[in-house]
Amino acid sequence: MEMAGGEEPMGIAAALVRTSFLVQAVYTEASREYGLPVQQAQLICLLMAQPRGMGELSSMLGLERSSMTGLVDRAQRRGLVHREPDPLDRRAVRVALSAEGARVAGDFRMDAAVRMEALADGIGPAERDRLAAVLGELVRGHEVPVVFTEPEQTGAPAIRRPATADDGSPWKA
Repeated sequence: MEMAGGEEPMGIAAALVRTSFLVQAVYTEASREYGLPVQQAQLICLLMAQPRGMGELSSMLGLERSSMTGLVDRAQRRGLVHREPDPLDRRAVRVALSAEGARVAGDFRMDAAVRMEALADGIGPAERDRLAAVLGELVRGHEVPVVFTEPEQTGAPAIRRPATADDGSPWKA
């Protein structure tokens, strides 16, 4: 059975891998527009919820501790994060967003969310809801760090969809 555009239907493995590439390309494009390497974008999104220890961040991002230290050092030089004492362990530090980091993280997260939402623009509302439910089940069934949350979970405003506004703005409230 052939699909529209001449492509054969995909199996689950191919569909997931190709979706992964698609999502990563969109995330990478958004991070580049903010002047952020992808790992810095992931780091600041992780820190939106709360400050985290270096070991926890290493585990969540799948980085060796030395790589994590370098990533945090670079983000700190840019003024996006700062280190603070861990209240539960005087020998440890936690990484937290700076005021500028929180602003960049919020803006980036909102922009990336709009771009991700746009990937499903050709899908009807019921199918979008079902896709979100199925992907949610898949993620909940595995140990996936919470790198990206819905706006309601971070206190951010609801996603504004791109539109052609009369005032020339690319956004409609």
